[in-house]
Amino acid sequence: MSPSLLRTAPSTWRFALIGALASLPVAAIVNWLPNSEATVGGGIMVIGAFIAGAIAAVRSTDPDDAGLRAGFLGGVLAVLTLVVTVVSAAVGGTAAAWPPSRVLFWVLAIGLVLCVSPVFGLACGRVGGWVADTVASRRKTGANAP
Repeated sequence: MSPSLLRTAPSTWRFALIGALASLPVAAIVNWLPNSEATVGGGIMVIGAFIAGAIAAVRSTDPDDAGLRAGFLGGVLAVLTLVVTVVSAAVGGTAAAWPPSRVLFWVLAIGLVLCVSPVFGLACGRVGGWVADTVASRRKTGANAP
């Protein structure tokens, strides 16, 4: 019997995966709101990284690393969603042929998304870790005890 992939992964990747999976229902609910342009990738970048950072802080791991990895996972999912949409439009015949300049633009935009999404994840993971540390320190000191 072999151990699961989640158990053999390093702790920061494990927390990033858990945060990404936990953020999927929240991202779907946010997408249902009126005038919402939220995407699953964006939800993982922000909410998933926040959750990953909070879990990492509780487990005495660096929340920045977990948030950064969750942000990267969200960016990869956003890029994959874009690629699937473009390929399905091209196969379905609803898309016109793109000139090389437009292809170059999208390649650079995808590179930018993959570079910026970990930064959003890092920031949200840091906030999640800070919130978890603040709540845990208040709980230990009994600051809100009657």
